[in-house]
Amino acid sequence: MSRGTVGRPMEILMVEDDLEDAGMTIEALRSGEVPSRISLVCDGEEALEFLFQRGKFRRAPRPDLILLDLQLPKIDGREVLLTVRANEKLHRIPVVVLTASMTHLQILKSENLRVESYLNKPVDLAEFSRVVKSLRKFMLADVLLPQ
Repeated sequence: MSRGTVGRPMEILMVEDDLEDAGMTIEALRSGEVPSRISLVCDGEEALEFLFQRGKFRRAPRPDLILLDLQLPKIDGREVLLTVRANEKLHRIPVVVLTASMTHLQILKSENLRVESYLNKPVDLAEFSRVVKSLRKFMLADVLLPQ
């Protein structure tokens, strides 16, 4: 068995209100090398309900990675990010911002909102794979795998 097939698929929470962008991103993820299970929510309020496992999301899986659009209805993506970073149980989940605008990146940097990476929409498969592989190395740095 190769190291790439050990363990469960990566749990990804995608927070994206544009269903066309979400569809293209999901297609890119499914055709990639990283086995994953993707949950999609369409606004910031649903994202927080999912993350805190409330209401219809009470049995939602804990994500290994959050793909977060910043311009969301109901609750802005920056507020979702601030809530995740402020919560003891959620703050270690890597967040990758999905953006179509360099302005969003400047806002994040000016407000010192820590994210692990940024991906331009539509998501490029090669770039996404590079980001996920680097995050997996970071997340597994302290894990000893059996021989």
